[in-house]
Amino acid sequence: MNEILSFWAQWLRPSAGLPTVQWSLLLAVAAMAGYLTQRHTGLPKVVGYSLVGTAAGLAGFSGAVWPLQGIGLFLLELGVAIVLFECGGRIPLRWFRHNPMVLVQSIAESVLTYFAVYWVLVWLQLPTQVAGPLALVALAASPAVLTRVVADTRAAGPVTERAIVLTTLSTLYALTLGSAKAELINRQSLTVLETVSPVVVVLGVSIVVAAVLSLVLRMALRFMSPTSENTSMLFLALVAAGTAVAAHMGGSAPLAALLAGMLLKQLNPRPWAWPRQLGNASSLLTMLMFVLVSTVAAQADWSAPVAGVVLALIAVRLVAKATGVALGNVGSGASWKQALWVGCAMTPMSSIALLIASQFVLASPSTGHVIAGVALPAILLMEVFGAVIATVAIYRAGESSKPWAPLTRANHGDNHRES
Repeated sequence: MNEILSFWAQWLRPSAGLPTVQWSLLLAVAAMAGYLTQRHTGLPKVVGYSLVGTAAGLAGFSGAVWPLQGIGLFLLELGVAIVLFECGGRIPLRWFRHNPMVLVQSIAESVLTYFAVYWVLVWLQLPTQVAGPLALVALAASPAVLTRVVADTRAAGPVTERAIVLTTLSTLYALTLGSAKAELINRQSLTVLETVSPVVVVLGVSIVVAAVLSLVLRMALRFMSPTSENTSMLFLALVAAGTAVAAHMGGSAPLAALLAGMLLKQLNPRPWAWPRQLGNASSLLTMLMFVLVSTVAAQADWSAPVAGVVLALIAVRLVAKATGVALGNVGSGASWKQALWVGCAMTPMSSIALLIASQFVLASPSTGHVIAGVALPAILLMEVFGAVIATVAIYRAGESSKPWAPLTRANHGDNHRES
């Protein structure tokens, strides 16, 4: 691919640069692949997006730089921030007061996932300075993938809502601890204060940015209509500004957006209308995010020795999340079958995990390549297969209002033959 692109660059001089043309064409192919994937298989569009990005990455597409930096990092953080802001707005804190077992369920699955993955990786003889960061990467679920699956399947119900809440909370833990761990990865013999201080800084800066963002939006909603497209533009511009500011000040841009959504939900508890007005802009950013993640992840150094570690990490993570959700299910108001489907719906990994892995690679070049060597293949596999598992879980829970396309066509074919 690099030879083809170099030949192309000799006679093509686009005004916005050759990478812009490359990404535009790649996104066009991804849009078609996502549509055809959903139409002919019933799987969510994200599977098609990821497959196109994977093919581009394996073919040597040079438009995605690893570790993430520059405009690519900003666009990924912006896409994640928009998704997390909306997810944060779906978490009313009053819910935890009336049903505290949901919070217990979240903590149980996150703690079990972290320590299970950590112990297995240490048992496989990986250094502790590699196993710890990889356990934090595995902790992060993907609200972006899950919300796209929910949108494409038109799902609604207790399993869907609880899976989104638990996935969002696990993201909150992973972003806070991951950003702090990246600051400490090269330090030795730390005191308790030195260990805790990065967590406080990341969380504190993110809370300040989140508070400013939520207050400005709350003030705007006092005189702007929630259904106006100008409100959506304001929202998008403020989230973009918050993304840049939070990262520059030492916080976490996605974490700040998530907390801003939660705070605004408390200040403005009425249903939000402007996410529907974002329309194609949000969809394009989301598609770009999935294609970028899979393109970068596919460029990892694939090897047989690493494959066993990657498969072990994935398997332990799947079991740990399902077990953690089940352990916290007592008194949470959900049946055991619903708890199983919630655990399955939490399996996808994508942009959050990639952002955390990128932080570790930048913070520690000595161990970063080992972390990336395991994290990137795991992220790529669970972006695709995690979306499939989540789709199956939602259909098995009976919460999709849209019939699965292959089953629908098969039933029509049977009825036609009988007639």
